[in-house]
Amino acid sequence: MNWNVTATGQNLRTIDWNVRRMNRSFIWEFDCLSTYYDWLPLDNRIYFTMKIIQHIYYPILAIVGVSVNLLTIGILSQGKCGLSKCVTRYLVAMSAADLLVIILDLILRHIPIVYQEQFQFLDSVPVCNIHAILLYAATDCSVWFTVTFTFDRFVAICCQKLKSKYCSEKTSAVVLGTVTVMSCLKNIFWYFMLTDEYELKNDPWFCDVTVESALSRFWGTIEFLHHILTPGLPFLLILLFNALTVRHILVSIRGRRRLWAHSNRDSRRDPEIESRRKSITLLLVISANFILLWTLLMVYSIWNRVWHLVPMSVRLPLFTRELGFMLQLLSCCTNTAIYAVTQTQFRQQLKNVLKYSFTSIIKFIQC
Repeated sequence: MNWNVTATGQNLRTIDWNVRRMNRSFIWEFDCLSTYYDWLPLDNRIYFTMKIIQHIYYPILAIVGVSVNLLTIGILSQGKCGLSKCVTRYLVAMSAADLLVIILDLILRHIPIVYQEQFQFLDSVPVCNIHAILLYAATDCSVWFTVTFTFDRFVAICCQKLKSKYCSEKTSAVVLGTVTVMSCLKNIFWYFMLTDEYELKNDPWFCDVTVESALSRFWGTIEFLHHILTPGLPFLLILLFNALTVRHILVSIRGRRRLWAHSNRDSRRDPEIESRRKSITLLLVISANFILLWTLLMVYSIWNRVWHLVPMSVRLPLFTRELGFMLQLLSCCTNTAIYAVTQTQFRQQLKNVLKYSFTSIIKFIQC
């Protein structure tokens, strides 16, 4: 009996201290959770539970993410949603960047990590550092396209003199192109920091890395700045532009209401006020969605890099990292729902596409 207790204690200590070296198989994780549930610490229980959920969550999210972003790009590209060409270009670019993140991050990174045994062949594909450059560049584009869209709406609403020059299709193309190039150049350092071999885990990178790079203060500082620039700085800019935009709109709405009350006492609806309310709704929902779903991963990434540079007694639980990734990837699939809820014409176009697709399938089956 004593031997069994001792053996069990050793097993629990092994699980507790070597969670990051686990076999990622679904059966093994489920067996560990069910067998040692009463002895596992709470954070390890949550970690095992989330790893089990990821086996179902990630494949479903990949299917949904690819489908909704392709659908969004197709609908917006037709230009029938009542949006200006400038806004349409930003929204299409955001959906395209999200689609790339779904492919490069979710499908080619996280799913192989979760289904590690089925993707062992990646060990013989020496392109991990190139994959990292593309993945982080696409992520930067997804984040900074949201910032540029927020700034464009700020200029359009608050800076009437600059609006005609800045809020144009040509300017939006230049801005989006510049952000894309800068994102690619910014992430070239991953090629030198990481090796070309896949490690298939998130501790803290999915590529193999040399000990010198992992412990180097030089590379650590660069990576720390990387996390500050994406998404730390975008958080602050989005909050700033949104605060100024909302303040300006609320002031103008109060002025419009006074004028409307004097000139149209019998009518309570001002089309201009309704339009501005919709602008606030779209802007705030997109920004809030981005900030809420990215915050946890940003906090973990910065804390983890600081911990490697300056070892501290407190380290965030591993389940915060996994939950952070799950929420961040979810943010790449939610914009379609946001457009459908806030934009009447987009919702109508979406219904038409779904109705046409459903009718075509029915006809095909009947034939």
